[in-house]
Amino acid sequence: MRRNLILYIVILCLPFCVEAQWKDYIIGVKGDTLNRVDKQNRKQGAWIQRFEQVRGEPGYEEEGVYENDRKTGTWRKFNLQGDLFAIENYRWGFKDGVSQYFDIMGNIVREESWRGFNPEQAYDTLDVEDVDHPGNYKSVVIKNEGSSLKHGTWKFFDNQSGMIQRTEFYLLGTLQTGGVVQADKKMSQDSVGSKAKTKPKEVLEFEKSNAGKKKIKVRDGNTGY
Repeated sequence: MRRNLILYIVILCLPFCVEAQWKDYIIGVKGDTLNRVDKQNRKQGAWIQRFEQVRGEPGYEEEGVYENDRKTGTWRKFNLQGDLFAIENYRWGFKDGVSQYFDIMGNIVREESWRGFNPEQAYDTLDVEDVDHPGNYKSVVIKNEGSSLKHGTWKFFDNQSGMIQRTEFYLLGTLQTGGVVQADKKMSQDSVGSKAKTKPKEVLEFEKSNAGKKKIKVRDGNTGY
């Protein structure tokens, strides 16, 4: 009996012990802790942030994960009506990998490619493809400026047909000579094929999981958002 009583007390105290490590946080609709700030004032874990319209710039909300005050992994952005308009990937707090942007109907309009760099390293080494000899790679050592650089293929779509209008190829932030390709009708059809009007998988999954739901607000007045 006494042992069970001690266990019960420990279970009751556990949430308070866990929450005591955070300087600030809010409770989400599922009872989880969001928008956590640790004792060193660093953002940690899952966050939802809201930015109001400022000087003509539209407001938006975004959700994703912070690790030691830096964005990491996949972040999603929504307009203030709750429509998904961007899926971005981060590493070390900078864009890294593919980012996609959509119109209000969920059609993709642009796909970007980025390379993020670890701000704790002075230099970084990566393999880049030789533009003049596709399939051949060479190692390049670059000075780390602690940011993201455009790197790889950027695609621009016609949001009505879903066809690629043009592509751009960047090498460590520099648009390559001849890297802009205006897509003709045949190229666009070959690139998109019968899926020209198909929405990206991420958008379809988001719409399916949120069908019939209203956007739920989980912030309170203490977060500043």
